[in-house]
Amino acid sequence: MRDVTITYLGAQGDGGAVLADGQTLHVPYTLPGEQVRIERTASGKWAATEILAPSPERTEPPCPLFGECGGCTLQHMDRAALLVWKTDRVMAALKKAGFSDLPEPKAFQVQPHSRRRADLAVRREGKEVLLGLHTRGSTDVIDVTTCAVLHPAIMDCLPALRQTLRSLEGLYRAADVRINLLESGLDILLVTDGPLSTVDRTRLATFSAEQGIPRICWQRQGDQGLPETAAQTRPVQHTLAGSTVSPPTGAFFQATAESETLIQQAVLDALPKLNKRDVVIELYAGCGTLSFPLASRARVQAYEGYPPAAAALKNAAGGTRLEVACRDLNRQPIMAKELAQAGCVVLDPPHAGAKLQMKQMVMGKPRSLIYVSCNPAALTNDAAALHAAGYRLTSVTVIDQFLWSAEVEAVCGFKHESSRRSRTGLSHSG
Repeated sequence: MRDVTITYLGAQGDGGAVLADGQTLHVPYTLPGEQVRIERTASGKWAATEILAPSPERTEPPCPLFGECGGCTLQHMDRAALLVWKTDRVMAALKKAGFSDLPEPKAFQVQPHSRRRADLAVRREGKEVLLGLHTRGSTDVIDVTTCAVLHPAIMDCLPALRQTLRSLEGLYRAADVRINLLESGLDILLVTDGPLSTVDRTRLATFSAEQGIPRICWQRQGDQGLPETAAQTRPVQHTLAGSTVSPPTGAFFQATAESETLIQQAVLDALPKLNKRDVVIELYAGCGTLSFPLASRARVQAYEGYPPAAAALKNAAGGTRLEVACRDLNRQPIMAKELAQAGCVVLDPPHAGAKLQMKQMVMGKPRSLIYVSCNPAALTNDAAALHAAGYRLTSVTVIDQFLWSAEVEAVCGFKHESSRRSRTGLSHSG
């Protein structure tokens, strides 16, 4: 047992302390400036046994499951201070990438009880079924009976869903449930470790009808094919910037309706001045969260690698200035020559970043680029390539849509001055 002073928050939201011998250690649920008494746990990690001098930013966690449930790691931190910390994380990532002339960031934070996407774990324990989230650092599941993050519409369906799961013959020991709250209602994807029986399908259909859930799809764990529809009572749809999409089950959407709007607006605000001939190339388009707002400003060529999402986007694109192609950008990136002709490139890559696509980006040097990031580490890697290629940073918007976690979303605008000058010169000579 020893006493330490916490001096910073690490990337996962744990308090960090540097000892006299230079050793660094991390202590969950502590904050910078706090004096803390700590001890090693049976797993060899450090834990706080007493907060000797609390930070003024420490607050009472709003959820009784905090500390046991692994979904939130920072409910003990004042929300205003949390937004400042996340903004600093994004700016530090950009500095690490080499940018020194940083614009003043805009920062926004979503409200509690607003998350419309849930990835839940299921465990059968005897006659009971646990439905919730993993405990921190473990595969154990804590039954989520209350949550300060999830939308009430999701929480309200969990008791009946838990009861239905308990009765399923196709649930041997474990399952996963992905829930999206769409405009048409809840859309559920169930992945079980056993096959559904005819009785199971009847029970899911009954649950769907009683709860007013438009669609429940199912897939067996380990299957590589597409999920199948287990029950459907009406069409599934979601509106994006005035266009109605029929998304595939388990489709990716931004975590909250508020953050979706904030991200869309940040991207539109970062767009350069475009002429009638300019084309915006959008990469990792998903079901069209950014595609449809962008199409209100210019012609858009949207690329998405997941075939069902690309198909949904293409089906909804009629009557818009939107062209859609299905393409795995990690294996077949858009080439530099095509990127160079774009009026702007907009990309919202997966958590690991743009990888091969970024190599083509810095070779093509499109004059304007907007990067939507959900991972500061990946942002550093990709932004470093942009910095080395001669880009400057023009705008930063930070959105805390993953409330009380260490995750953060950012929209960053970049411009390549030499590409702009070259393009201007060509237009004058023509």
